[in-house]
Amino acid sequence: MSTCTAKRHVLVTGGSRGIGRATALALARAGYPITITWCSREEAANDVVAALGKLGVAAGAIRLDTGCSDQIPGTFLQANEERGPIQVLVNNAAIVQEKPFDDLDLEDWDRMQAVNLRGPFLCAREVVPGMRERGWGRIINVSSIGGQWGGIRQVHYAAAKAGLISLTRSLARIGAADGITVNAVAPGLIETEMIADELASSDGRAKAAGIPVGRIGTPEEVADSIAFLASDAAAYVTGQTLNVNGGMYFG
Repeated sequence: MSTCTAKRHVLVTGGSRGIGRATALALARAGYPITITWCSREEAANDVVAALGKLGVAAGAIRLDTGCSDQIPGTFLQANEERGPIQVLVNNAAIVQEKPFDDLDLEDWDRMQAVNLRGPFLCAREVVPGMRERGWGRIINVSSIGGQWGGIRQVHYAAAKAGLISLTRSLARIGAADGITVNAVAPGLIETEMIADELASSDGRAKAAGIPVGRIGTPEEVADSIAFLASDAAAYVTGQTLNVNGGMYFG
């Protein structure tokens, strides 16, 4: 563990389970102090913090609904005060909903965009000025294969995740001259609670059966990709979308 790495405070939104939990643990093993946010799983978040503490890093959890814009500034202020300036932001918090296009209403659409796209934009806005002043920063956005090839029963989710990829490219252009890299990871089917409804459908089961590597991915495999993008080894990588999908999509 380098001294430099040990001082780089990481904030992972949606860190109480799934990919967020795995990411927090992976980065803690690399020596980063960690703040996770949680929306509805306080006990799970506390368990993650305890696990992070056992790895010897400073860690804490803050409640945040990324769909509520008024909660975001206070969350980042608290995290900065408790563990220092945020130098790595992982925009992971997200929601998913299986619903036919003809049944989607405006509330479904607005909530999906608020959590999955507006939230990451507002979180990035909180950290970019400080990163620019320090001349170093990492932003990693967790998108989805759905944002690359569309969604039949998740049209609003796919649209938000596609927007997140575009936001990634835009922020990469803005931050590059100031030492800020911005990248996305686009997981395919990953073994988390979020895909339970999808796998309950015949289309979802067919999709899983067609994965070229022959299995669903793990949260840890996505977390390892995020850890790479957060590291000095990825200093010359920006504006990219790293596909972690077992060969489901090659774009």
